[in-house]
Amino acid sequence: MAPSEFVTTVPRLNGMVISATGYRTTGRRPALHRGLPSPYLTVIFSLDGPITTGRTPDQATGPDAIRTDIVVGGLHQSPAHVVQPEHEAGIQLAVHPLAARALLGLPASALTGELVVHGTDVFGERAADLRERLCGLDRWEDRFAALSAYLRGRAADARAAGSVRPEVAEAWAWLARHRGAGTLGGLSRHVALSERRLTSLFRAETGLTPKQVARLTRFQHAKSAVVRAVATGAPQDLARVAADCGYYDHSHLVRDFRQYTGVSPTRWLAEECRNIQAGAHGGDGE
Repeated sequence: MAPSEFVTTVPRLNGMVISATGYRTTGRRPALHRGLPSPYLTVIFSLDGPITTGRTPDQATGPDAIRTDIVVGGLHQSPAHVVQPEHEAGIQLAVHPLAARALLGLPASALTGELVVHGTDVFGERAADLRERLCGLDRWEDRFAALSAYLRGRAADARAAGSVRPEVAEAWAWLARHRGAGTLGGLSRHVALSERRLTSLFRAETGLTPKQVARLTRFQHAKSAVVRAVATGAPQDLARVAADCGYYDHSHLVRDFRQYTGVSPTRWLAEECRNIQAGAHGGDGE
């Protein structure tokens, strides 16, 4: 068995799930991994032992750590700390926040402030049965198919969670098209709402403001560019990445790296280099 295995696909779920990554690692030295903020919700079905997380390294490695076999995480603006054991396996989904009502049965804003929610608290006990089934399957293709069928069923049954307002959906699409660039004024004019009203509706649906999601989106593209450079052996040029991704200058990119990772770009790359080279950062929807 290879020490690291990562398989990424885009499920056929009408854009509700941006990517699904199956992972299996073995023979690693136990460590702490930083789960970075992104514009997407996180859902993980562990195919091994419970996933252990915390807001800080001390919490993740202490008695107050959050341990669950199925992770549901909302939008957040600081890193989660995840214990990486010697061996682990699972499937991680990047879920579009505006699909939360259909797939999770609640708006993404209901997860605000929660680093990790136990999956059965959101999906119900049938999710535990699905996890057991996923553990019994041998091929990633079969696991992805089973998970996709389960989510399609939830979307078809979605009723009580309501619908996303069209202005919010269009505002998200605008932010995605502009890769986090543009102004709140330009966005509010595009959806024909005042800045205050748009911000209120957007936060009520997603848990974050349009400005916060714009920053996350811009950072996501910058981080992906940095990851691609490491994976291909290209030289690092953070100033070029900053310019290409719409940052005012290099220092603003460094500022966002420090907020979203807790460390400088150089230190984050040093910590994550092995994961990047193994393919662990390939499922962010780019």
